[in-house]
Amino acid sequence: MAMNIFNNHIRLYLTAGLLFTFLTYLVVIMPAFQNQYNNLPLLGTKPLSGDAKAGKLLYIAEGCVGCHSQQVRNVDMDKKFGSRPGMAADYANIGRTSIWQNTATLMGTERTGPDLTDVGNRQPSKDWNLMHLYHPRSVVPQSIMPSYQWLFEIKAKPSKNDVVVTMPSEFLNGKIGKVVAKKQALQLVAYIQSLKQTPLPTGTVPREFLYKKVANTLAGKEGTKALDGKTLYDANCIACHQANGEGLKGAFPSLKGSPIVNGENLELYVDIIMNGYDARAEYGVMAAVGTNMNFTEKEVTAIINYERSSWGNKGKKVTEEEIKKVMDFVKVKVSASNQ
Repeated sequence: MAMNIFNNHIRLYLTAGLLFTFLTYLVVIMPAFQNQYNNLPLLGTKPLSGDAKAGKLLYIAEGCVGCHSQQVRNVDMDKKFGSRPGMAADYANIGRTSIWQNTATLMGTERTGPDLTDVGNRQPSKDWNLMHLYHPRSVVPQSIMPSYQWLFEIKAKPSKNDVVVTMPSEFLNGKIGKVVAKKQALQLVAYIQSLKQTPLPTGTVPREFLYKKVANTLAGKEGTKALDGKTLYDANCIACHQANGEGLKGAFPSLKGSPIVNGENLELYVDIIMNGYDARAEYGVMAAVGTNMNFTEKEVTAIINYERSSWGNKGKKVTEEEIKKVMDFVKVKVSASNQ
């Protein structure tokens, strides 16, 4: 009987095909279903919007995955890329790209540029992201990322519906007019801004290494610990306001000699850090960095004291107690205005 299989090509191919199908189900399909059943999305995970889905396809088409990863590993060097290590649940809601294309988790294998797992929280500014796409060196002088200027156009007179990118003239390469983002640029930014780690359920204990705060001993107060304001500034503020605190002319305001940084109006200062700022048309909109990153009075105090003592600033040092009072007041005021 067995020899007859080799003498009958129809029976041979049929037997081989059935065996292949059975093994595929056993080794590939069944474990995949089991894995999907055992790893559901975290509560609070938000599905991609229509623009973000289109932006994801552009992200793939432009080869962004070749330089950027989307996976926070359980190693200390990755703590700046997310609030916790990645887990299977983070990718559980990612479906097939299309009927002909497989699931695209876009975890990546190389980091020529930074990891983007939580970039929607780290850099939520739409203006910054558009400037970065148009001319990366305009916001990150040392960047080796190519510019994506074909996602933009130059218009002498933009319409009221156009999204104009606040671009300093030195990065326009002699072009006259305003930089306007095309639909593709806005979709790509929508996807980038959607990349946020979903918080773990209340009571879940994360791996400790990503939750240890960087601590320095305060001079004259042995044993007292305080967060490193420079580390926090570098992680959350430097992209827009630059390492020298001078910002970017025509895009992001300078903190060097700033009346807000050196002034006495702590309510305004804290409000800007926690809830962002959009009061001056000549500058890009600042996102709610503090709220997005879940800053407590400790982080806000450290950042304020660093900014007030850097770049020649002479602002008064603040304490965690007075910043907490201001933060509580700001929260009440914001809640009241939203009602």
